[in-house]
Amino acid sequence: MSGNKFATRVAVTIVALAAVSSAAGAADFDWKKFQGKTVTFLANNNPVSQALLTYKGDFEKLTGMTLKVDGYQEQQMRQRLVTVMNAHSDEVDVFMTLPSREGQQFAAAGWYGDLSAMAKDEAAKDYDYAGLSQALLKAGTFNGKLTSMPMNIEGPIFYYRTDIFKKCGVDKPATIKDVEAAAQKIKACDPTITPFVSRGLKPALAYTFSNMLHNIGGSYMANGKSNLCSPQSKEALDTYSRLLRDYGPPGVVNYSFQQISALYRTGRAAMSFESSNELRTVMEGGERLKDTGLAPFPAGEAGQVPTAIGWGMAVSAYSKQQDAAWYFVQWATSPEIQKRMAVQGIAPPRPAVANDPEYRKWIDEEPVRKQWQAALDVLATKGSSEVGYPIVANPESRDFIGQAVQDLVLKQKTVDQACADADKGLDALIAQK
Repeated sequence: MSGNKFATRVAVTIVALAAVSSAAGAADFDWKKFQGKTVTFLANNNPVSQALLTYKGDFEKLTGMTLKVDGYQEQQMRQRLVTVMNAHSDEVDVFMTLPSREGQQFAAAGWYGDLSAMAKDEAAKDYDYAGLSQALLKAGTFNGKLTSMPMNIEGPIFYYRTDIFKKCGVDKPATIKDVEAAAQKIKACDPTITPFVSRGLKPALAYTFSNMLHNIGGSYMANGKSNLCSPQSKEALDTYSRLLRDYGPPGVVNYSFQQISALYRTGRAAMSFESSNELRTVMEGGERLKDTGLAPFPAGEAGQVPTAIGWGMAVSAYSKQQDAAWYFVQWATSPEIQKRMAVQGIAPPRPAVANDPEYRKWIDEEPVRKQWQAALDVLATKGSSEVGYPIVANPESRDFIGQAVQDLVLKQKTVDQACADADKGLDALIAQK
């Protein structure tokens, strides 16, 4: 399972779903079928949902339904979801999910409704199920059950200030070692600027750390055991933590995407390694539009193996109106809405959108957008969906990874101590099956 390539997975088709809809089903489709109902959407307040909910009124006008949005920051959203699902409550109809993180766990718990039949029999004629990323659909399928529909494709990418690089005589980094050399030079050139920032928050940092781990040639597991103490994995732990400790902002162990994007957008960071989704946030206000370069994270000994995942929309297994909830899901993941989200900087999980004239016009308006699309193309062809351990307890595994990095950032352990302690806890998780 380690390092599954998107290029390979794009070729995979889901046999269980032979077609989006029959001709008769499509002809009979009625967007007003559930007029008057209220659908509750548990949303993570990230750029993906923010772009989608720009068009909330359009959904309500089209369907005659009311969309109630229950929005939280990511950790709070997850806490809310656990509370609702453990109670088998019908308070939530649709929720955002990361199949790469909690897919196996939520599927095993029975929290997902099965979208397979709805996607086949209850889809509008123009939904174009076949046009969605087959790799992401496969990533959201567990034991033959389609648990979510993809909202986007994303991964962490490298944002850098071209003006600061020029002022400090720094070239665009080609390797991970070049990133550290650039940070050192920028720190000496302008002490008022944070040279490098990435995720330091324990449950969040596996998203970015995984990219560095794979680039360096490390792996999370080998021979059924945790592999953080391999030479390559130790090098990744040491390098990532050193960049945060020596060149990151104060309090970096509390940084996730919100703090990182705010720091970069306001001109206080020279290099940022953060989600491709954050283009929308980083470019807000336009200050960074002309002085930002974008690229996949620089190569390590194993080349470039970027993290590539996507958020999905799932229907709760405990919703009492799954059919109405599915109407919201298919609207939100339809070609038209995903095209509209794309021109807000949300990379579409539909390859055809990249050729849409309106989207191409938006891309061509700014050099930074062209670089963003080029980085996304690398994610789509070279990306790995392995973020944390490929086990049911994936979310818990991320805490162990985060703890190891934080122990190093705070100089509380040596690399050997940090990886050994993490491996011990992770081996216990792996043994749970």
